[in-house]
Amino acid sequence: MTPPDDDRTTTQHDGEGTTVMQVMQVAQGSGNPPVQGWVDDRFRGVLEAYLENFRQEEDELGSSVHVTIDGIPVVDLWGGWVDEGRTTPWAEDTLVCMMSVAKGVSAIAVGILIDRGLLDPDEPVATYWSAFAQQGKESLLVRWILDHRAGLPALVDEPLWPGATFDRDAMVGALERAAPLWEPGTVAAYHVQTQGYLLGELVRRVTGTPIGQFVHREITGPLGADYWMGLPASEFGRTADLLPNGRSRLIAAREAEAADSLRVLALAQNPDWPWRTMVNSTEWRTSEIASAGGHGNGRSVARIYAAMANGGAVDGVRLMSPESVGLISTMQHNQIELVQERHYRQGLGVLLNSPGAVYMGPHEEAFGHHGIGGSAGFADPVEHLSFGYAVNRMHEVGTNGPRAKRLIDAVYAAL
Repeated sequence: MTPPDDDRTTTQHDGEGTTVMQVMQVAQGSGNPPVQGWVDDRFRGVLEAYLENFRQEEDELGSSVHVTIDGIPVVDLWGGWVDEGRTTPWAEDTLVCMMSVAKGVSAIAVGILIDRGLLDPDEPVATYWSAFAQQGKESLLVRWILDHRAGLPALVDEPLWPGATFDRDAMVGALERAAPLWEPGTVAAYHVQTQGYLLGELVRRVTGTPIGQFVHREITGPLGADYWMGLPASEFGRTADLLPNGRSRLIAAREAEAADSLRVLALAQNPDWPWRTMVNSTEWRTSEIASAGGHGNGRSVARIYAAMANGGAVDGVRLMSPESVGLISTMQHNQIELVQERHYRQGLGVLLNSPGAVYMGPHEEAFGHHGIGGSAGFADPVEHLSFGYAVNRMHEVGTNGPRAKRLIDAVYAAL
């Protein structure tokens, strides 16, 4: 059910117990986190799980979570703070960089092109991007970029100037000239950053439109989803800083591992700024880095996946056919990828439910994408359910973490 527009019922939590009604007001005093939003009565357990995330010492500072069933919202909560000083409460429309959640949105964009017959996953990339046919990449398939088997998880042969991360032409040119690190199609290695530039250029070559504009025109605009791939400066005022966790394996790899390790190379930064500086910079926010640079919140990501959970359409807006939803969510491989050494069940751009790495509830048919540090979004076509969760303080674990799991388990306990 949707919340009432007027005369909302409200309640407060006091840290000792919570009376669940439709709308939560800001809880003032006693050190409690400010929490707002509403839950359908059936999903009161999700509210309790959300509050528990703040009680536990699991890095919850500010966040938002949203759930839909059959495209209808049943959970819409936001809370905590946008800053480490805990001076500014998280607002209903607060945005944050959700990192690799962007990979799932990019996969949906590519799925739309496949659905329209404009892109074939079994065609060589060079069919659409002729300059890509260099250094043994002439027969490299679109499919292998989507499922991380392209052999291009890092740029190792060509040093790039500081700032190249934010320069699409520089990154695209380097990828054109790069040689695969192994035979394409044979080995899975998570393309942490490079996948975004590869998919972004494919979208641009096929449509003539940068991927951020394409996502806005074809996905987020029609759906009314407040998600940005290339954040306008006008939205910075409501955007929370993303707070990296230096204990995270990927972030710590730069200091803990050899400079030529695949993990370090895959995360090479240009410029070599501290993570917190880089991911909150104007350059990062405004760049269309389609593998990691998307900004949104729980509501916007759940809205996108609501269409995918319901055969490709929601509220009269169709992104793609049910057949194409089935295509991108078909498992391509089930193996441990080399960069993070995690066991993924991999679809075409999206990840399939992989409980040891990316937990999406009880159904193996669920698919979506997490972001480093805890943000996540997914669709469950079995239950016609979508889930979005955005956080501003990263955790250190390599999975989508205990905070998301607590919320997901509470959602499914209510069904």
